Amino acid sequence: MEKIMKSTCKEVFDYFQELNQIPRGSGNEQAVSDWLVAFAKDLDLEVIQDEALNVIIRKPGSAGYEESDVVILQGHMDMVPEKAEGSDHDFECDPIDFIVEGDFVRANQTTLGADNGIAVAYALTILASKEIPHPPLEVLITTNEETGMDGALGLNPAHLQGRKLINIDSEVEGELLVSCAGGIGAVTSLTLDRTMSQADTSVEIKVSGLKGGHSGMEIHKQRGNAVQILGRVLSEIAKEVSFEMVSIEGGSKHNAIPLSAVAQLVLAQADVAAFEALTKNWSQQLKEELHGIDEGVEVVLTQTEATPEQVMTQEVRDKVLAILNLTPTGVLMMSQDIEGLVQTSNNLGIVRTEEDQVTFQSTVRSSIRSLKFEVANRLEQLANLAGAKIDFDGGYPEWQYRQESELREVFVAAYQKQYGQEPVVTALHAGLECGVFSEKFEGEIDQISFGPNLFDVHTAQEKMEISSVERTFDLLKTALAMLK
Repeated sequence: MEKIMKSTCKEVFDYFQELNQIPRGSGNEQAVSDWLVAFAKDLDLEVIQDEALNVIIRKPGSAGYEESDVVILQGHMDMVPEKAEGSDHDFECDPIDFIVEGDFVRANQTTLGADNGIAVAYALTILASKEIPHPPLEVLITTNEETGMDGALGLNPAHLQGRKLINIDSEVEGELLVSCAGGIGAVTSLTLDRTMSQADTSVEIKVSGLKGGHSGMEIHKQRGNAVQILGRVLSEIAKEVSFEMVSIEGGSKHNAIPLSAVAQLVLAQADVAAFEALTKNWSQQLKEELHGIDEGVEVVLTQTEATPEQVMTQEVRDKVLAILNLTPTGVLMMSQDIEGLVQTSNNLGIVRTEEDQVTFQSTVRSSIRSLKFEVANRLEQLANLAGAKIDFDGGYPEWQYRQESELREVFVAAYQKQYGQEPVVTALHAGLECGVFSEKFEGEIDQISFGPNLFDVHTAQEKMEISSVERTFDLLKTALAMLK
């Protein structure tokens, strides 16, 4: 702990450690919310605790800043409760242990909670300080961000006066986020009709060896989608070898690029050799197509023992393959405002064969609302053509890039002043609470997101760089001083 005790922002780490004495996994935020309210009252600051347990703390501007525009400092109080195998940590009652290793702080076999406890610690330090110059502040600490942004969604915008919001929920120092994608989930359900099999040999065809990844953060890497690859391979093989389909499965999460997929088939024994030769050809072809990206891809055929009596009708099989092949997947459009940013994408994340239906689960993302719904409309039209049903979830809103932003200009200038170089002004092809706030304030809110270096968040290996916390806290203080 010696390095933290000597830190230039010791108070930040003190508050962070105090915060980590309170269990605060998503959905278990009553105690930490009450603690924040008590903190505000001890300082004689105005505080609101709403029905969603969000906490809003107001502090007047420091000397010379009394008439400046109100600025909102925002983060979330909940954390992801993950622990290493073998750990007996109880997230319902145990505090998080600090371990300092060189320039990093981590926890003892659990998530650290720096996502997003460091935002809370920054804000509390500024609220308690009599030395840090700042405009009038509204500190907004939301609940249940990690599992659905429920706190942000439940926020009454009338409780906030500010229209400049600094979100401290980013994980790469030197990056200033100015936009994020909105998303919507889609589940297509195709009724499963079966018939008696006319063949005698059961086989399993599997696509594997892919890297997968997060469908927002890594979609731009153009990695192979095992579900769609399997649909493509089977569609092409069907032109040369007759087969019946029993089931098809692939993917594990709607927001993850599928790294494997498998189909159970039935075909004539006489056709097995030709089918296997085609799968080997596809393995080689896909390795060439995905060279430098996913060359570990394999298509393998395995003969299985039991031969199912019932299979999908050929009509259903063909519809399944058509949906897999025609669903728009991967990067669909790049941003014209931010170089290298994926603007719109779709991830066909899961296919499942159930007792009476085959389901296909997609996640649509876009930083432009109309394009998000345009992709959803394409999925709906495809489902209609296949005679399938499609259901959409409520999704989450996007934070669209603003051509003019005072906050962006201030933070860029503050960064140049502190670091002597330009920051990376970029966007996130995933969701942030800023998207919810943008919708709630009907776009009439200027926002920016930044934060210190965090690594392996949401895992028991999560760690935070101490010197980065110091630098980004200085950046925040510099920016606040410039917002006069």
